[in-house]
This record gives sequence, C-alpha cells and structure tokens, in this order.
Amino acid sequence: MEEGRLDAATWSDALKLYEWLCTFVAVAPREHDEWWFDVGSIMRLETRDPRGWESIDPYEGEDERREDPLFPWLETPSTPADAERYGERVEELPRSSVRSLVVLLGAGTSSVDLSRSLGWEDRRPEMERRADVILSRFPDGTRFFTNLGWKGDRPDFYKQSSRGHDSFSHYGWDAGLIAVNDDEVAVFWNFLSV
Repeated sequence: MEEGRLDAATWSDALKLYEWLCTFVAVAPREHDEWWFDVGSIMRLETRDPRGWESIDPYEGEDERREDPLFPWLETPSTPADAERYGERVEELPRSSVRSLVVLLGAGTSSVDLSRSLGWEDRRPEMERRADVILSRFPDGTRFFTNLGWKGDRPDFYKQSSRGHDSFSHYGWDAGLIAVNDDEVAVFWNFLSV
C-alpha cells in the first residue's frame, strides 16, 4: 500500500486478519444522527459498503441464517429505546487502544494473554500491519466503542487476560468494535463458542 493510500485491494488484504475465524465485518454509510440505527442496519444486512469494498459475513448461506434472519445477533437496534439500551452495553475506547483490539479480534480468543501466547512475537508484526490498514479507513475524529470491559484509561488488549463483556449474540462469548464518524459506521465482531 502506498503511504496514505487505501483501496479495495489493500482493504481486502487487511481483512485476511480475520481469515479462518467466525468474524463479521461490515461498513455502511452514516445515514442517521443516531448512529445505532446504522449499526442496526448493518446487523440486519440492510446496507452495503459505500465504497463497494469487501465485507465478511460468516453466516451467509448457512442454516442458522436461513432459520433466523438475524443470526448470530440476538436482536438489533432500531428504535430510540433500543439505541439508549445498546448505548449502555458499550464503552467508548480511546483511539490509542483500538489497534490492540482489532488485533485481538483477529486472534480469535477470549481469555489468552496474547503477549504470552506461542508465536506471538512472530505473528504480531503482520497482524499489526493489517490492523493499521483497517484503521487507516477511519480518520481522526472517528469514535470507537466496544462491548468488552477493561482496566485503566488506555487498555492494551494484548495483555489484559480477563475481560468482561456484554454479549450481543447467541454465542457464549463475542467481542466487537464499532467505529463511527460523520461518513461511515463499521461493525467488527468476533464470535466464539466457549
């Protein structure tokens, strides 16, 4: 990727961070002042990436989705009351901590201290490179939210081995990131059976 240049091919390559995982990734245009409505549209698959770039839906064509069109989500926000309730289920994350969360979602684990996992130092540079490409889509001023709990002001998700979470899905553990700016809303969500 040329310095500062993000295109469909580099975005698609960066999403390989989530290869072989049960991870949902989608970006949509920001169409509402209440961005939770945009998040709900993404979860319900009612919108597409405004740039026409790749998304990841691990349940496309799967039996679970045919039986329940919302699967894997338990429900999705669509009313002002939903937006208020969902807002209580996430915390805003400082941008300085977002890269470690993007990488954690690519590691596909709920409780491992990544910094101590086998082969971490070998895998880390490539995972961080892909995370940086993903984050380059979201300019300064983008706000980030997660359903994961953390300690301290600037969490390092590589080292925090015990994380509480507020589940959004049918799974025993799910971890997500929502990115919101004036133009786009993105949902990155990893699902694990524990």
